[in-house]
Amino acid sequence: MVVIGVVMGTTFTMAQPGRGYRDMNPEEIAKQQTERLKEVLDLNEDQEKQVYELNLKINNKRREMFANMRGSGNREGMREKFAQIREEENEKMKKILTQEQWDKYQKYLEERRARWNQRRQDRRP
Repeated sequence: MVVIGVVMGTTFTMAQPGRGYRDMNPEEIAKQQTERLKEVLDLNEDQEKQVYELNLKINNKRREMFANMRGSGNREGMREKFAQIREEENEKMKKILTQEQWDKYQKYLEERRARWNQRRQDRRP
């Protein structure tokens, strides 16, 4: 009995090292994203504020769209809507950042996509 409790507790702790975006509200996500971008792009205070506001707006929009489309079975329509949101986000982000920061941001996004794709492939049987 004692061994089972210890093993289960350890597994639970290891399985939940942090909160995922699905467990966070849009404000928490925007704050986390902005902190990461502040670090990666060396944002000034004004840029940090603008990036947070953009992240919050985009995250609210994504959350709402996901809730409205959940269960609809229209994955392609969902992809298109999320692609539109990404385009909007990129247009506004480009106006906030300097050219050097924009270049770093594009590289950051590419690296993030590569890590995400790698995790997806690692999970496949």
